[in-house]
Amino acid sequence: MAQRGGRGAGKAVRSRKPARDEARNAAYDVLRAVDERDAYANLLMPRLLAERGLSGRDAALATELAYGTLRGLGAYDEIIAACSDRPPEDIDPPLLDAVRIGVHQLLRTRVPPHAAVGTTVELVRLRVGIGPSRYANAVLRRVATRTLPAWLAIVAPHPDDDPVGHLAVSHSHPRWIVSAFRDALEAGGDADGWEETAALLEADNERPRVTLVARPGRASVEELVKDGAEPAQLSPYAAYLPEGDPASIPAVAEGRAAVQDEASQLVALALTRVPVTGADGRWLDMCAGPGGKAGLLDAVVTGGGGRLLASDVQPHRARLVRQTTGEAAVIVADGGEPAWRPGVFDRVMLDAPCTGLGALRRRPEARWRRDPASLAELTALQRALLGSALDSVRPGGVVAYVTCSPHLAETRDVVAAVLDGRDDTERLDAREFLPEVPGLGEGPYAAFWPHRHGTDAMFLALLRRTGA
Repeated sequence: MAQRGGRGAGKAVRSRKPARDEARNAAYDVLRAVDERDAYANLLMPRLLAERGLSGRDAALATELAYGTLRGLGAYDEIIAACSDRPPEDIDPPLLDAVRIGVHQLLRTRVPPHAAVGTTVELVRLRVGIGPSRYANAVLRRVATRTLPAWLAIVAPHPDDDPVGHLAVSHSHPRWIVSAFRDALEAGGDADGWEETAALLEADNERPRVTLVARPGRASVEELVKDGAEPAQLSPYAAYLPEGDPASIPAVAEGRAAVQDEASQLVALALTRVPVTGADGRWLDMCAGPGGKAGLLDAVVTGGGGRLLASDVQPHRARLVRQTTGEAAVIVADGGEPAWRPGVFDRVMLDAPCTGLGALRRRPEARWRRDPASLAELTALQRALLGSALDSVRPGGVVAYVTCSPHLAETRDVVAAVLDGRDDTERLDAREFLPEVPGLGEGPYAAFWPHRHGTDAMFLALLRRTGA
């Protein structure tokens, strides 16, 4: 009996189909959703991991494959083109996404080459078909013959002939974004040639650390550190979470702390530090969703006996603000057509809708989704909102104009255009209110950068209303 059972078990093992690779399938599904329905990877991936019961190494692998492939997509497509008999735009999108995952494994992970090729071919066979799997095998075997630096030396333009194109391919960013970053660094006054642009692009491709905010009066950095976080370098309210789920931190689960980029904390903090004469109890967050800055401002102003009004034009974003703030009044309203009387607020935060180019580390697909053609519409909205913010603050009060984008058209140009039409506003030197932060530029604005500060790229202008 035992012998027959052993032979039967052996046959069963030999006939069993290979187990489905759930981590790679999850990464593939994220890429397909990004391509087919403009999904956001950072929103979809956590949901897929939970639905499919992936955790630990499998969750980490799925996340790295999805995010890493999206970040490197531009360079990978150039390499695929060099190893294929057709350009990427002529490859069936489902097949192309799977091959991109294979290229990422080969060139930017520690997955052994034979495993990177084999698992990708199996993925294509399962999700696309047997014929396409042979094509994937041939392309990936060619890719495996060189390292990433060796491939980039072949496919990227020479830096002397085309410095923008060289950086665009080498660091996998669209050309227009490379140029925009370069211009913004130069405008800050202390850019170190093309080298600093390259450092910024490289930092843009790094996985961002998880940063927590301890909302003052409700949680403390010491409490977060006690529960596994590490003290931050810049914000007095911040702590870094080296690993694990933020929701496992009791203060986060209870809403007394939250996940918030350190630059986002600091621009809100700068607004609270500007001295104002007279009353200081009415604060406004004009475009508050999803609520990170509103949560911090709410904690600060209520600690001093004041009140925050948080507004957003989108109902679902307003709901998120309600969930993340404690005592703020939250309304659905268009900041460009205020539902409040003019000149009644002491401080106004305007975190304006923008291209989001400063958060490409967190939203890797955004670099391929954004188009410079959208700038005109966005900048018109930004100018209208900034004008409304200045009308909403009382004389002597202060407005913070913030964008999670360094693009000059969305930052300095917006401020200049609005102030050119007013004689009741003065620029403050934003750096004076962030003395603990180095490398913010020449002023009067403050610019945060991934390669300098380890944060999102964020712009801050502080403006005081002077006229009656």
